[in-house]
Amino acid sequence: MAPVPVEPRPLNSSERAVLERILAADFADAPALRSQLERTEVVAVWAPGSVSVDLRVREPVRRAAMASELVPVDAHVLDRSGEYVGELLVWTDEGATLAALEYAWVTDDMPTVLPTVDEVRISTR
Repeated sequence: MAPVPVEPRPLNSSERAVLERILAADFADAPALRSQLERTEVVAVWAPGSVSVDLRVREPVRRAAMASELVPVDAHVLDRSGEYVGELLVWTDEGATLAALEYAWVTDDMPTVLPTVDEVRISTR
């Protein structure tokens, strides 16, 4: 399914919080990606009702120089009982700018909200 374009908008508080949590991890180019948050906006949702979104960073921007398009952080989502229910993935545009926030879930139902930062366990790869 193709992403559904939306009128560009700033990150909401949940999107901003999980991105800050993930980008707080210690990996090469994390500072460059963190510096992009103030200029990042949502430009599409992955499906109606989806919390996964496409992102765009407005110019001027400090570009990262990552070798991968995927930020090298494991962001596992655990429910209140500590059960693994999915993970958050942060994608970049050719390793340079923030491009997407994906919530990949392993439950039967698609999540309707992003997890709180307390539900996200971070480790670097």
